[in-house]
Amino acid sequence: MAKTPIDRSGTPLVEMRDISIAFGGIKAVDHVSLDLYPGEVVGLLGHNGAGKSTLIKCLSGAYKQDSGEVYVNGEHAQIENPRDARDYNIETIYQTLALADNLDAASNLFLGRELTNALGFVDDSAMEAETRRIFQRLNPNFRKFNAPVSALSGGQRQSVAIARAVYFQAKILIMDEPTAALGPQETQMVADLIQELKKQGLGIFLIDHDVHQVKRLCDRAAVMKNGELVGVVNVDDVTTDDLLGMIIAGKKPGVAAA
Repeated sequence: MAKTPIDRSGTPLVEMRDISIAFGGIKAVDHVSLDLYPGEVVGLLGHNGAGKSTLIKCLSGAYKQDSGEVYVNGEHAQIENPRDARDYNIETIYQTLALADNLDAASNLFLGRELTNALGFVDDSAMEAETRRIFQRLNPNFRKFNAPVSALSGGQRQSVAIARAVYFQAKILIMDEPTAALGPQETQMVADLIQELKKQGLGIFLIDHDVHQVKRLCDRAAVMKNGELVGVVNVDDVTTDDLLGMIIAGKKPGVAAA
């Protein structure tokens, strides 16, 4: 199904310009530039070690690039650590999700940032009300507000992690293989969440190994190999075989291998 065209005439949400980072003399990311626009999902594809996660960790604040610059909404961004990234409304949802299994959705949503009443006590009812409000916007079918997240399905756990990011004003979301190990129904739940986030103008970088998922969920795909950017393509303009060719052979569609 063709996707709604993304307006790329304005200022990108994110511009990563000429990013390089090396570990022990090995270039993990070698002069890579990539951008992301409001309401867009850009998939990052490549083998393990291709550099896609390292590149994105420079945006999330987990790594500091050796050279290159990051711009957020057209302004130069100094991102030295994850706290800096959050100050620029960049949130990361890792595959492990970092949820407290013994706590319910509201307690996870406000973990470390609890709402308090006039007496300074944690206001559980206010947190549950806010949690219900954000879920009404993101996933109206969610009902298990009082269950520990350990009792939730994989897709529901993703919902909690996404709700936490959105509640705290994320504008740029990094998702690390959000549908890994999920069944078809759960995968569809995450796909619906991503569509809702797109409508709300968030930009999403989605790291994945599955070209079919990238074709389904993303507007563009950026393929990396050996630390370099093979190319960025509109997913509706290429086939899954084209994307596999970029990953394996390191060549853009229609370009003969060297």
